[in-house]
Amino acid sequence: MLTILGFAMIATFLVLIMMKKMSPIAALVLIPALFCVFVGKGAKLGDYVIDGVTSLAPTAAMLMFAIVYFGVMIDVGLFDPIVRAILKFCKADPLRVVVGTALLAAIVSLDGDGSTTFMITVSAMYPLYKRLKMSLVVMTGVAAMANGVMNTLPWGGPTARAATALKLDASDIFVPMIPALAVGLLFVVALSYVLGRRERKRLGVLTLDDVLVEDEPGFVKDKAAAKVEEKETEAVLVGAGAGGSADAKSPTLTGGSGSGTDADADDDRPEETFAALDPARPTLRPKLYWFNALLTVALLTAMIMEWLPIPVLFLIGAALVLTVNFPHIPDQKARLAAHADNVLNVSGMVFAAAVFTGVLQGTGMVDHMAKWMVGVIPDAMGPHMALVTGVLSLPLTYFMSNDGFYFGVLPVLAEAGAAHGVTPLEMARASLVGQPLHMSSPLVPAVYVLVGMAKVEFGDHTRFVVKWAALTCLVILGAGMLFGII
Repeated sequence: MLTILGFAMIATFLVLIMMKKMSPIAALVLIPALFCVFVGKGAKLGDYVIDGVTSLAPTAAMLMFAIVYFGVMIDVGLFDPIVRAILKFCKADPLRVVVGTALLAAIVSLDGDGSTTFMITVSAMYPLYKRLKMSLVVMTGVAAMANGVMNTLPWGGPTARAATALKLDASDIFVPMIPALAVGLLFVVALSYVLGRRERKRLGVLTLDDVLVEDEPGFVKDKAAAKVEEKETEAVLVGAGAGGSADAKSPTLTGGSGSGTDADADDDRPEETFAALDPARPTLRPKLYWFNALLTVALLTAMIMEWLPIPVLFLIGAALVLTVNFPHIPDQKARLAAHADNVLNVSGMVFAAAVFTGVLQGTGMVDHMAKWMVGVIPDAMGPHMALVTGVLSLPLTYFMSNDGFYFGVLPVLAEAGAAHGVTPLEMARASLVGQPLHMSSPLVPAVYVLVGMAKVEFGDHTRFVVKWAALTCLVILGAGMLFGII
């Protein structure tokens, strides 16, 4: 009976969030609470929730302060020179432009928010793709795959969800996965090189003068005017283009502000001009650039070396970056308020998950479901449950949200794996494999920001990216198996 109720609870949760009848937070709380009553253990619901919240508090703290830290770093201009350097590197060579797209998307993905990553990347690169008449689905595909690999960062969402669902430390999941994820990112860069060579063969290496054609509004053939136009184009690429808007002679790029550290967060707010990289924004702190850069390097080094727990590192880092860059309390409050929406969405999701995982485990449903799965899976496959989980993560994370997969499916797979001696850590790491494909799922709101700003049909993007993203996932899985991580 508990087996049937457990699968019914997961199915109800998945259907409601995929049909958008309930928000993930509401579904994570109300559905398990209702099923807890059905099981006849409603009186113990409070105990299940308190136990879950206690175990998940460090993960919630890590996410909260990581969002604040990287959000403020974008505000103060830490990533601005990187964006400009990539644009300068790209010039008018299609190969360099595609490789630059992958590098830019990977770097900006450090903030953990898919929507923000896509807005910054498309805003910076779209004018180049248009001027050079390059394929825009190449841009969207490469950006989505690079972000998918980087989305596995502990504050990006999937790793935190896996840690939350299996009650593990996020650093224990992520740090050993770094070599395999690095191979995946290198594969994306190599793939972008191949795609760039294809575009270069089709278009050739051009200069900005060559692509100023009279069939585009505002462009003229006159050489002197073309020189003026070239300067304006460069200004668009380095300035307003990176900020998300251009003048009348270049594409107007707008997009909603990012919401949540994971791409699964819904964004129903009105569209507004994205100006995170506006070179004239008042939050810039050029005199403190090297302090901010060294602080970020030190923080990431401490995280990889595990000198302190990740929540403590980001708590200290967020306090330092706010105090040094914005010494006046009203300015600090303004920065916190600017990122409060992201913080609330993610921390709320983590604490809501305490209800779902608490009920699933406290009532014994997950144990009964695991026993059933152990009976279904051939004995020969039992010791290879990590590999099975890695393969299953491709279709499952594409056809369902991260919330559904990590909170509904992974705990069941982990229990089944434990029966055959596979550790929860191995299962959690294997579950991250499907993220490069997940980022192009129709269930991910951020992908609509990507294709919308790039003016690409979603169907065209899907047809182009699915095969390459799936190959990237398999490369990560193969590297993980080769290095003994999974």
